[in-house]
Amino acid sequence: MSNKLFVGNLSFDTTENDLNDAFAAHGTVTETNLMMDRVSGRPRGFGFITMSTPEEAQKAIAALNGAQLGGRALTVNVAKPREERAGGGGGRREFRVSGSGGGSRNRY
Repeated sequence: MSNKLFVGNLSFDTTENDLNDAFAAHGTVTETNLMMDRVSGRPRGFGFITMSTPEEAQKAIAALNGAQLGGRALTVNVAKPREERAGGGGGRREFRVSGSGGGSRNRY
């Protein structure tokens, strides 16, 4: 088992210190990451905690999954590896037609 945990259903008022304090009661926390929205800078409602050992991680899951923090029931489980996502996305794409000589564009 991994010692990195996913923590979901966080209140938007929860800070990294709040998260760290809640998990420190169940073992040694080596890293705390609260995910923030790039545009607004506000918390996204989830984060990751790394405990020092898999045993401490399991203890934290047992104690905190479903527990209240900031008025919300936490979801705590082992973090899954991040899936690779296709890059780019969004926006209008324009392609040049090769060999047309005039540089005309076809749009989708």
